[in-house]
Amino acid sequence: MDFLKGHSTYAQRWLNAQPKWEGWIGSLTPQKIDLAFIQNLLIPCEAAIANEEQDESQFMADLRLARQRLMLYLGFRDLNGLADLDEVTHSLSSFAELTVSLSIAYIRGDLQRRFGLPWSTSTNTEMPLMVVGMGKLGGRELNLSSDIDLIFLYEHEGETQGGPKSLSNHEWFTRMGKRLIKLLSEHDANGFVFRVDMRLRPNGDSGPLVCSLDMLEEYLLVQGREWERYAWIKGRLIAPMPDSPFFAVCEKELDQIIRPFVYRRHLDYGVIAAIRDLHAQIQREADKRSSGHQGRSRDIKLGRGGIREIEFLAQMFQLMRGGTDPRFRARPTLEILSLIEKRGILPAGEVRALKDAYVYLRRLEHRIQIWEDQQTHYLPDDESARARLAQSMGGPDVTEASAQFLAELEGHQNKVAQLFERAFVLKDSERLDLAPLSIDWEPDGQYFPESLARWQAWSGGPKERQLPEKSRLIFHSLIRKAAESVQAEQSMRASADITLLRFFDLLEAIARRSAYLSILSEYPKALSNVLALLKASQWGAQYLTRHPHLLDHLLNPRAEALLVEYPEDYWREVKTTLNMRLDDVMADGDGSEQAMDILRVTHHNETFITLLADLGIGVDQALPVEKVSDHLSALADLILQTTFERVWPSVAKKFDLPEDQHLAIDVPFAVISYGKLGGKELGYASDLDLVFLYQAPESDYAAQEIYGLLAKRMINWLTTYTSTGSLFEIDTRLRPNGSAGFLVTNADAFKKYQMREGDNAAWVWEHQALTRARFSAGNPTVGQFFDGVRFEVLSQNRNIDVLRNEILEMRRKVHAGHPNPAGEFDLKHDAGGMVDIEFIVQFLVLAYSHQHHQLIGNLGNIALLRMAAEAGLIEQSAAQEVADAYRLFRSRQHRLRLDGADKTRVNIDSELVLASARNAVLNLWQQIFKAPSDI
Repeated sequence: MDFLKGHSTYAQRWLNAQPKWEGWIGSLTPQKIDLAFIQNLLIPCEAAIANEEQDESQFMADLRLARQRLMLYLGFRDLNGLADLDEVTHSLSSFAELTVSLSIAYIRGDLQRRFGLPWSTSTNTEMPLMVVGMGKLGGRELNLSSDIDLIFLYEHEGETQGGPKSLSNHEWFTRMGKRLIKLLSEHDANGFVFRVDMRLRPNGDSGPLVCSLDMLEEYLLVQGREWERYAWIKGRLIAPMPDSPFFAVCEKELDQIIRPFVYRRHLDYGVIAAIRDLHAQIQREADKRSSGHQGRSRDIKLGRGGIREIEFLAQMFQLMRGGTDPRFRARPTLEILSLIEKRGILPAGEVRALKDAYVYLRRLEHRIQIWEDQQTHYLPDDESARARLAQSMGGPDVTEASAQFLAELEGHQNKVAQLFERAFVLKDSERLDLAPLSIDWEPDGQYFPESLARWQAWSGGPKERQLPEKSRLIFHSLIRKAAESVQAEQSMRASADITLLRFFDLLEAIARRSAYLSILSEYPKALSNVLALLKASQWGAQYLTRHPHLLDHLLNPRAEALLVEYPEDYWREVKTTLNMRLDDVMADGDGSEQAMDILRVTHHNETFITLLADLGIGVDQALPVEKVSDHLSALADLILQTTFERVWPSVAKKFDLPEDQHLAIDVPFAVISYGKLGGKELGYASDLDLVFLYQAPESDYAAQEIYGLLAKRMINWLTTYTSTGSLFEIDTRLRPNGSAGFLVTNADAFKKYQMREGDNAAWVWEHQALTRARFSAGNPTVGQFFDGVRFEVLSQNRNIDVLRNEILEMRRKVHAGHPNPAGEFDLKHDAGGMVDIEFIVQFLVLAYSHQHHQLIGNLGNIALLRMAAEAGLIEQSAAQEVADAYRLFRSRQHRLRLDGADKTRVNIDSELVLASARNAVLNLWQQIFKAPSDI
């Protein structure tokens, strides 16, 4: 108790005035402050609401005395190290919310008796006053002497009902608002409850005290400024309270207005410059106010390295990412910092430094304010006062010298300032130079002949003239910077012109989208990663140009390493994030169009991250093609599973299925993948070969209709071209009876077809396809059934000579369907190429799996060749040579595709390694089939 009195003249005064409170505090010492504790303090106020004979002065006194008791006990626990920061800020925020709601209830009774109540036409119920807590109250971060920033709203205009006289809704709520401010902020003998600041409302002090939702929406749409986006991040509905029947409707109506204003549907890098300007403006104001103090660094809130810089940094990432990741819409600063660390946006050590500084500065803020219950953030100039402050930071059992305290404070402020500077690129030398180009500047024609022609056509042309001045400056500066970088780097000179041309394509695509230009202008260091990508891959360059939101991944490549090192954890996190985003847009209705966009953006992001790892950007070593395909296949499986889960509820609703069948978890439906996805050899632009199975009695024709609609809607989600692009081309012709068969197949009928039970039977080529088929999505039980069918089919004892002839005939048909009149070798389709290897493996599986069950596993061609050799079916050396050939052909094909080649053909005469590999394949083919594959 002595420690509290020694570090708070405010506490001394109140304990002298109310001696019994000292004993009350002593009796509570171990008790943590929670909601029940606060409600107990406010019992006299609750009682006053129920009493029709109102005594407003007594109600105000009860509110104020409850506040003083809370402040004293909270100060006691805080100063003595018994309460952490969360307890202090949450207690004060909860008290504010309860006092606002109690005061509204108190005022409402009087206004109802005199004028009736506003009535909502949309819900046919009473219309409540909506109070939005902004700033620290919105974030549940109130300090010991906080103002509370409030905005008063109501649903719509109209007249009150049920009273002796009627008022307009606006007048009724204005009266309530004025009295609410009086109840909370007016000083009397017992002090005040909270200072109330209403300046964040539309039009500030010059605007009406309360406004309708329509007025708020129009204001934000027409006049809303960048700093208001920043302010509304913290906006939270505090009245009606969450346990009120009005809360859900009010929160939803408010959210529908605020979310699109604050959060963009893309990564918004334009906020960096806006917040940097706002910070500079606040710094200038802080400099004026601190002119009588020892420098601005003594202001622990607005000064250099202060609380506001930590909040700005957190909120920059919220504005930037909150539109695409709902987790960034949380309000507490520490929660956002933890999310920034979890997402790998900043290094863990830097985030810990920010969190430590935030907690330290907030604790210091409370000790400055508890001294006199004043809203101040300045360190005292007086040396004895600083010594006392140092002691209060150490606690009753620690003696902390003033110099030690100031050194610790300065350490935190310096670290925050350094990280803030880096995040907002405050040094002009680190940002893109936006000085106008000299009139005669152009790319060096020696290095960039085609780019020079492109620049001359662009410069002064209609596209350039249509750009805003700032965008034109950024465009020019980026072209100049890119040309200088490419020209200066020896490794890029051979491909200098094509790299700059591709950069031109990218800039033209984003020139009218300032948010994307901002990424490159704010983070010019990312330019080297952009240019590395453009140089390495034409396909990658085109992909980035089509989907410029992917630029984010080139700023600070980080996800690539996680993908490579911890793939299972990585995909689990991707799935969690994807589901969270889909829940966010589908919670209030269909939302299928937005959901389809989210699926596409997720697919673009993860494809691009794989591409970066493939090209060696962001990782120590480039991924081999097998790993690239593994990742792309895992991504496709994830998209298929998520599509199934999200489409099914609408199908269940369409057929009026019982509520307990609206979740996809028990739906007896499976997606079976064949071909590239089935063999986990998916490329960046591969089609998906899919077959849909369901389990139901064969006589259940309704099931055929239900699951047929499910498959159609899934295909629609996967193939429709939306504003964000498309996902996959889907081929379903491998289903029983091909295009003539049903889109979905009964699992039992599928088994009979594959086992050739009856007249309608599978062909050998369908059994070949089955060797590379697997369960990709849907119900695992149906997947297990498919695995059982696949095992039975592949392990059948076949006539090897008949099988050999049938596969040889099929191979020749495939060859005839891909003529190659050019003299070059087609890595995939020509004799001795990849298709030959695939057919060799399929023959070995179908011919010998009845004796060697290990061949049934869908393990890929290379592993199956090795296992066939171990079983003595082919020579070990031949298996190794052909496996090496397959790996070589796939890798070369992959690189050619990355560089934009449509046909993957090479001049084999000049490449002895490829020629040798082809010969190894031809030799093994001849040994097995005893005839060439291309006649």
